[in-house]
Amino acid sequence: MEKKVAKNIDEYIAWQPLEVQVILQQIRATVRAAAPTAQEAIKYAMPTFVLNGNLVYFAAFKKHIGFYPIPMNDKRFESDFKDFKTGKGSIQFPLDKPMPLDLITKIVKYRLEEKIKKSL
Repeated sequence: MEKKVAKNIDEYIAWQPLEVQVILQQIRATVRAAAPTAQEAIKYAMPTFVLNGNLVYFAAFKKHIGFYPIPMNDKRFESDFKDFKTGKGSIQFPLDKPMPLDLITKIVKYRLEEKIKKSL
């Protein structure tokens, strides 16, 4: 059975439970504010922001929001990530806790810096 993939971020968000839709819209607005020139897309079946390649992705799961990619092995983020489950380039934000929108902004700005450095 083939998995249904949203055509755009609006559709992706609309397919989620109402309480999750609110959280996803907050994340979307936070990423948009941090990277206003990034384009929206769906990649790997997830909402994605693209700027000189993929900038960040996020996705809703049963108990958390997955956010990708995150800076790994960067000392500046160690204390930020200590309260969350992380994996290779990913972080999980539990749905039963407030979304760390400041941290999302910090991650997106870091990713923007990385993209700028790579394009020089």
